[in-house]
Order: sequence, then structure tokens, then C-alpha cells
Amino acid sequence: MSHLVIIGGSDAGISAALRARELDPSTRVTLIVEDSFPNYSICGLPFYLSGEVSDYHQLAHRTREELIRSGIDLLLDHTALFVDPDTHRITVNDWAEHTQQIVYDRLILATGARARAPRIEGQNLPGVFLLHSMEESFQMQHYLSGHVVRSALIIGGGYIGVEMADALTLRGLAVTLVEHGESVLRTVDPSLGALVRAELEQQGVRVETGIGVQQISLSSARLCVSGSGGFEAQTDLVLIATGVEPRAELGQALGIKLGTQGALRVSRTMATSHPDIFAAGDCVETWHRMLQRPTYLPLGTTAHKQGRIAGENAVGGHRLFAGTLGTQVVKVSDLAIARTGLRDHEARAAGFDPFTVEGAYFDHKVYYPGAKSVHMRLTGDLATGRLLGAQLVGPVRTEVAKRIDTLATALFHEMTVDTLSDLDLSYTPPLGSPWDLVQMGAQDWSRAVHRR
Repeated sequence: MSHLVIIGGSDAGISAALRARELDPSTRVTLIVEDSFPNYSICGLPFYLSGEVSDYHQLAHRTREELIRSGIDLLLDHTALFVDPDTHRITVNDWAEHTQQIVYDRLILATGARARAPRIEGQNLPGVFLLHSMEESFQMQHYLSGHVVRSALIIGGGYIGVEMADALTLRGLAVTLVEHGESVLRTVDPSLGALVRAELEQQGVRVETGIGVQQISLSSARLCVSGSGGFEAQTDLVLIATGVEPRAELGQALGIKLGTQGALRVSRTMATSHPDIFAAGDCVETWHRMLQRPTYLPLGTTAHKQGRIAGENAVGGHRLFAGTLGTQVVKVSDLAIARTGLRDHEARAAGFDPFTVEGAYFDHKVYYPGAKSVHMRLTGDLATGRLLGAQLVGPVRTEVAKRIDTLATALFHEMTVDTLSDLDLSYTPPLGSPWDLVQMGAQDWSRAVHRR
């Protein structure tokens, strides 16, 4: 009986294990997880800390018992210390420091990512937190529950930063969000980032941009944060949310080749440079479907897909990862912000000739009550007419996520902007228009190009 061992129990690791068991039930699958929380949603942590999800157990995609019933052997609270690719042996430690060796036929590394800790003096003080694991969320929850916390300062205006600004505001805290760049949520263009900032400020969040935080200190039981331009603030809690970095040390020690931002380099079959060793998820490079090259783009949806590919190929399959488009959506209060594909500067760097139009469109017919405006930036290639990317911002009820998925599907199949109008999309006055707003944006792009 073949033995597949997977190191890591989050999205990629679980997807790999389930797919391997599905295709070859005779394969023994062992999952090595360094904590007690296999298959928990890291993406759900802001909603647990906001109180919207009251019980952290609800963040589990599957229970431990469900995973065991699927035929997966779970080694929880175990850390893989060393892998010997010559003997196919893994040295593992448990929580009590007991060491054992596990022999594998095939191995999948799914070690994920960790929160990036920037060079800020004082980040180890009590009341200063990172957030990318269940344990980190428990530490923060315990601090919030056991101390008088009336205010919080968040360093970083990316996805986790804006989500946690919303989450801590819901808890009743006075929140300050500090971003190094000139606008928040820099995965979208500044004109749309301004809408996100306005929404945060409407909810009472103080937003400071263009500031690099340099130091955190303790004074009279409060945390003092100082940064460039003379910035100073006092707060009860600090969250550092400046992105993530791949946890590639185990693979690096094996001699596996590294790529973008120190992530493990893999082929589109998710194979590494070592025989019988695959890798998937936030620890690896990601093949970008439009750029036709690897990049580092850690996303939960991508990790699920890569894990499924790795699990299939580890038991004899030959499937290729189709690639990412960077499709993302985030909720901030009543606003949904989404993007897919390339922005102007990204497209230009890739050799395209991008042209972008921006407009605001109602989500459904205005004569039906409750119509709301959605802001959209649509980018196409002047040379070929090919759709290159899109960004949307609108109230949650305007189905921004559904509409970005329509555009992502068009990108996946390399459609032109003009052919978006040919799509047979649904319509009823309470939910849309005869021309959906993505089609109206496409028509505006074509008209603007014609006028050039």
C-alpha cells in the first residue's frame, strides 16, 4: 500500500488529502499538522474576532471526525523537523517532544504562509499582535477579553487591515488604520481605494496614509506608535497586518529550488525539483494565467485548487494547474471591493497596451426601489481588444462578487471586451438590467476606444 504524507493541514493540505483518497482509496494518507485545527478557515478570523462568528469551531470547513471518516490519518500537534529525501523519512516531534520517523512514498509540502513582521521596534510588546493563525487569533481574543481595550491601531491597509478595522469597529473600539502607501487597499486603483477610505471613515475609523511606522513603545500602560512625518498615536492594542511570506524553510532545507519572494518553485503539476515531493498553497509560487509566468499570490481559493492538483498527481494523475487571475473580493462594512486580472501598470509591464475606463452603473433598473451604484474600472488591450482586468466597488447587496466572477470567467477564456456584450446573462428588474453593468462598462470601453 502506497503511503502519501502531507505536511500542513490548511486549505492546500486538506484538499490534497481528500483528492488523493477520492481517486485511490487504497493509498494511505497521513496529514501532519502542527496545531489542533485542521481545515480551519484562516480567512474567517476577522469575523470571529468581530463577534459575527461567535464560536471559533464554526470556522472548521470539516470536523476532525469527518476527516478521519474520509480515511485520513491525522497527526495533530506534530511538527515536521526534517525530511530525508534519500531514505524517504520524515522526523516528527509532538507536543511532548517525543520524536518519531515516518516513511513516505510520496510527500506534499503544504506549509502555508506566516504573517510578515516588518522592522518595527517594539513589536514584541504585550498588546501587539500579528494575525495569520488560529493561535494568534486566540491570543488576540484573550487579550481583548481580559484587558480594558478601548482603542486599536492597525498597521497596514491591505485585505486583513481593512477587514480588521471593520471587525474591531464592530466590537466598539476606536480604530486607527495606518498605511504606508498613499491609499488603502492598494490591490485596486487609487480612485476606488478612495471609496474604501470613505466607507471606513464613515464607520468612524481614522485613516492615515503615507506613513511608515517606525516604533512602538509602552508609556503609562498604553502603547505609543510613532512613524514618519512626525506621526504619533496612543492606543490600547496594535495589530500588524503588513502581508504574509511563504513558510518554505522545510523545503529550502531539502534543497528544493526557490522562486518569487522565497516561495517554493513548482511546475504546473505542483511537482518540486525533488522526485516524489510535491508542494501546494501559500508556500509555493503560483502560475499566473495571463502573465504566463510564476508569481507569488497567496489566496485561499488558489491553495484549494493547487492542493487538489497535488493530491491527484501524487497518486498517479497528470493534471495541470490552470493558473490564477488574482480574482479577489473583500467586504468592508457595507462595501464589497473586488478585482480580477491586471491593472494598467501590471498590464504594461507584461507587454500589453492597456486602456482603462471608469464609470458608475446601477445594479438593477432604477425604477425598482433600492437601486445602488457600482463603480467599475475596466481594462482592455488596445492592440487586440482583449479583456485584461476589472475592478468593482459597490454595496454588498449589489452582487459585486457575482459580477467579478463573470469577468474572471471572461478573462479565463481570453475573451475580448466587445464579446462581453454577447454573453447571455440573466435579467429581471429587481436584480439587473437588460444589459448587465459589466456589459455596460464593456460598451463604454469600446466607445472610448472608437473615439481615440
